[in-house]
This record gives sequence, structure tokens and C-alpha cells, in this order.
Amino acid sequence: MSKVVVDISMSLDGFVTGPNAGPDQGLGEGGEPIHRWVMPEEPSPEDSALLDAAFRATGAVVMGRRTFDVIDGAAGWKDDLGYGYEQDQSQAPPNFVVTHEPPANPRHQTGFTFVTEGVAAAVAAAREVAGDRETVIMGGGDVCAQALALNLVDELRIHLSPVLMGSGTPLFAHIDQRVLLSQSTVTVTPNATHLTYQLPRDERGA
Repeated sequence: MSKVVVDISMSLDGFVTGPNAGPDQGLGEGGEPIHRWVMPEEPSPEDSALLDAAFRATGAVVMGRRTFDVIDGAAGWKDDLGYGYEQDQSQAPPNFVVTHEPPANPRHQTGFTFVTEGVAAAVAAAREVAGDRETVIMGGGDVCAQALALNLVDELRIHLSPVLMGSGTPLFAHIDQRVLLSQSTVTVTPNATHLTYQLPRDERGA
């Protein structure tokens, strides 16, 4: 069964966007340094290899409505540049969007399924189609935090960027109890520290 992974970039003080993030400003005000490792001025081979490996391993993607609205906007994903910042999107995975109400006329329709029953339902639907590849929860911070709080996540990948934001969208807003993680890998590059944690399965089953 598909492994569920939260994979997200974060500032050193715990924010995944700058303040006032929205459809026309997906990373918020001044939030670009959080994702600098993805498209740096001086590319790191390690950064590029991690991004490429994550793209190849992904069987399905879960995202929130706010993230979709950014992707669907004029400055969002294009036919030649989308998930994983890959130029060849012919192998892009299907996407499941958590929303209270599907958009009326989205620019992107093919490859996107809108799920109105909540995060758990979206993750379950994504795992159904992911097969033995990964189900990746890519954002936003609220959906990632909900999945963590619901014990739906097997692995947490944080791309910790060397920036202090001071404010913005926090990642761990829904976590209100102690969660012990097992750190499995650390990769340090000039642009980010890539951290991988395993979460205890507890009663989540297979």
C-alpha cells in the first residue's frame, strides 16, 4: 500500500509561506527564500537529485484548495512546468484537492479530483491510485498539519531553508500533543537542510 508522505519546504522558524499568501502571491510576502533550494541561483546537485527522486517516486498528490488556487492561477502550473518543477509533465501524478466546494471553472481540470469529504478522504482516494508509489501531501501548511494531527502520515520530509520569516503560514498549527519522530536522513546543501522523519504507526495499520 502507498506510503503517505508530507513533503514541504519550511523556514527555520516554522513557516511554509510568508505573510498574506494568496492566489496571486502563493509564497506570501517575501516567501521566495523558503523555496530557494528548488530553483536556486547556484544549483546544487544534491538539491536537484532529491527533487528528481521525489518526482519519480510520487504516485499521487494531495493538496488543499488554497494551494490549488495558486497552481490554477495565471502564474501557476503550465503544460511544460508543474509538479516537481519538471519540464516534462507527461508522467505527472494525479492530484486530489481538499475543498469545501469545487471551483466552477478551473483552468486545470484534467488530472485533478476535488474531494469535499475532508483530508482523510482525500488521502484514502490518493492511496487507491498511487499503487506502490508514494502519496505525497505537498501543501498547504494547513492540510499537512491536519494530516499529521490525524495520524495519516508515515514520513515527514522537511526542506529547512536558512531564513527566519517572523510570520506567515505555520506548518504545525494543528499539532496539540507530543509526537515522537525517528530521524532517518539528513542532507545538507548550501540552500537547505533536507530532513526525513519516520512517524510511529500506532493504530494506523498498514
